[in-house]
Amino acid sequence: MKRLLFVASLVLVSSPLFAQSIPRTTEFQQVPPVARTVSLAGPRFGITLLTDQMVTKIEKDAGVSLNNGISQFGWQFEKQFYAKGDGPTVLNEWVVLAGGLDQGVFLPSMSWLVGVRTHEGAEFGIGPNVSAGGVGLVLAAGMTLRAGVLNVPMNFAVVPSRLGPRVSVLTGFTLRH
Repeated sequence: MKRLLFVASLVLVSSPLFAQSIPRTTEFQQVPPVARTVSLAGPRFGITLLTDQMVTKIEKDAGVSLNNGISQFGWQFEKQFYAKGDGPTVLNEWVVLAGGLDQGVFLPSMSWLVGVRTHEGAEFGIGPNVSAGGVGLVLAAGMTLRAGVLNVPMNFAVVPSRLGPRVSVLTGFTLRH
């Protein structure tokens, strides 16, 4: 009788464990598609507009003199993930910029964005930004124009802050390979 109770308790204990095992694919289950990635890294350049309050803060912190519009030059490291050729894709981007070179100053900036791009090329992203103006959350939108293997992104980004928004317009190019 003790053996029967022991076996019965083993069955009762093991059945929930068996239910947690990894399901096997059957002919009725669909295996999710494998996502592919594309690197779309490339140069970026443009302009950032700063409020008077932001210019005053940067001038005080960095000991430089600035105009409200500063040049931007840098590199975007972008990885695009997609499962279908005709659906939206998700993006992971790092944008590293050197601002103010036109005015003889170096104002570094770095943003990490995650976002989405439609098949038609419209794109939206959000993420943290660190720059000479402080830290903030960057909101970006744009359009990527395609000509064969050449991609030309046209992006608009805003970083809201207590000293007013930093507004950037950037472009550049990448080669799809």
